[in-house]
Amino acid sequence: MGFWTLFEVASMPILQVLIISLLGAFMATDYCKLLPVDIRRSLNRIVFVVFTPSLMFASLAKTVTLQDIISWWFMPVNIGLTFLVGIILGWIVVKILKPKPYLEGLIIATCSSGNLGNLLLIVVPAICNEDGSPFGDTNVCTRIGLSYASFSMALGGFYLWTITFHMIRASSLKLRDDEAAEDFSSKQPNKNLDATPQSQLLKGESEEQVAILVKAPQDTSPKAKGNAPLWRQVVRFLHQILEELMAPPTLGAIFGFTFGAIDWLRNLVIGPGAPLRVVQDSIKLLGDATIPCITLILGANLTQGLRSSTIKPMVIMGVVCVRYIILPVVGIFIVKAAGDLGFLPPDPLFRYVLMVQFTLPPAMNIGTMAQLFDVGQDECSVLFLWTYLAAALALTSWSTVFMWILT
Repeated sequence: MGFWTLFEVASMPILQVLIISLLGAFMATDYCKLLPVDIRRSLNRIVFVVFTPSLMFASLAKTVTLQDIISWWFMPVNIGLTFLVGIILGWIVVKILKPKPYLEGLIIATCSSGNLGNLLLIVVPAICNEDGSPFGDTNVCTRIGLSYASFSMALGGFYLWTITFHMIRASSLKLRDDEAAEDFSSKQPNKNLDATPQSQLLKGESEEQVAILVKAPQDTSPKAKGNAPLWRQVVRFLHQILEELMAPPTLGAIFGFTFGAIDWLRNLVIGPGAPLRVVQDSIKLLGDATIPCITLILGANLTQGLRSSTIKPMVIMGVVCVRYIILPVVGIFIVKAAGDLGFLPPDPLFRYVLMVQFTLPPAMNIGTMAQLFDVGQDECSVLFLWTYLAAALALTSWSTVFMWILT
């Protein structure tokens, strides 16, 4: 497969994202007024609670069996390594460039959380269908490739709705703390020597109320929490993990794995003779709405983000360098080492998917989380704009390198 043919194949899904994003941006303008802030927030919640869990369940229950889960055991390790390396590199970017505290979690998330779902569902079958594909018969390649992509999407969902979800929520808490501190400081007495006696008092608040406001943050500080007994810290940590595992997308993935791995459950909903196949068809219909809705919301948020984002250009460059220069190189070494150690099946398409997992643009669900927690939405939109524009060239170029290595 020639370079320009591969360039066309790999750039198509990125261009689709950009085109739909532009439509979402137009729908959010004052001229159209179809996606104002309130509607975007409500639609985002529907995506979070209904569409994304449906997509997880429908893809997993149909394409991934227990035998697949066992034989593809290295894929969850590989995805975990993409997150781990991305978190480390994102932390370095944050420490060097020093963005606002409430943006730290967002920046680390965009460095570590790749689009492990819908892009692979489009890119892998497209490459299989091209003449001269290095991955063998088109039909076999497409069927196996869809299974790899679905498994990747489900595993990515687990990591995304636990690790990334926690990072965005932590950013939200930092933002609320900053807002509370600013609000408190705005209520401090005016110490200007030229101020009148009345302006030196807090309006509507007594000295006792001021003392309470000063004391409250000290009682709820992280240091105070750290002094709690060990067993309480462990219980709090486990409760937090349980809450994140109970997120609707994670539950959808758990049920999808369960139905795909257990034959009698699978036969209830999958196949032309399944007695409950209408359930699977209905869930799939809901899941198909996930990607268009997320992409429209991404574009709609972009209209506001371009006007009011405070993110530094150097931060954008740092995220782009992490995602498209450092991570792909790390991915090549990890996959080659795993293959040499005998950890991987001989299928070159499986190894190709593992390498591509290190090269993808940020997960669009990061935008969903930013909207849910009302933190960094403008900055997230700008980061997505530039990373997806860069992905059109980067993903194509690295795909060429990966195929050359594997063949």
